[in-house]
Amino acid sequence: MGRILAIDYGQKRCGVAVTYPLQITPGGLGTHPTHQLLAFVTDYVQRESVERIIIGYPRQMNNEESASMKYIRPFVEKLRKTLPSVPIEYQDERFTSTLAQRAIREAGIGKKRREQDKGLVDEVSAVIILQSYLESRDGLGAIHLPFK
Repeated sequence: MGRILAIDYGQKRCGVAVTYPLQITPGGLGTHPTHQLLAFVTDYVQRESVERIIIGYPRQMNNEESASMKYIRPFVEKLRKTLPSVPIEYQDERFTSTLAQRAIREAGIGKKRREQDKGLVDEVSAVIILQSYLESRDGLGAIHLPFK
């Protein structure tokens, strides 16, 4: 089995998470500047066995796509061209930032560190996106959308 990599895509920085090879639990893989993300993912896939990539799919409460898809789609197209053998899927990411902020607070991370490390929310959001994907894949609830 290969790893599953997840991305919480943002205009300035992107959170990245990955599973261990057994694909049971996700862990954070840091936050990376958006302009360096393609190079980071490409390098990671060359070093590690990656079975698929999950991209957070931002939607509004009425199920319409968020405006940020205009930035995500071009990145996904470049990623597909760069790594044509790696399947890419979207995973609903509604509420991940809120859940990430809550998880960070509940973990006891102080306000000062939360304010200084803005990328922490992005990394935890990527972990939540990946956890949601794993649960949906294993029939535990969420829905994932194949790349179109």
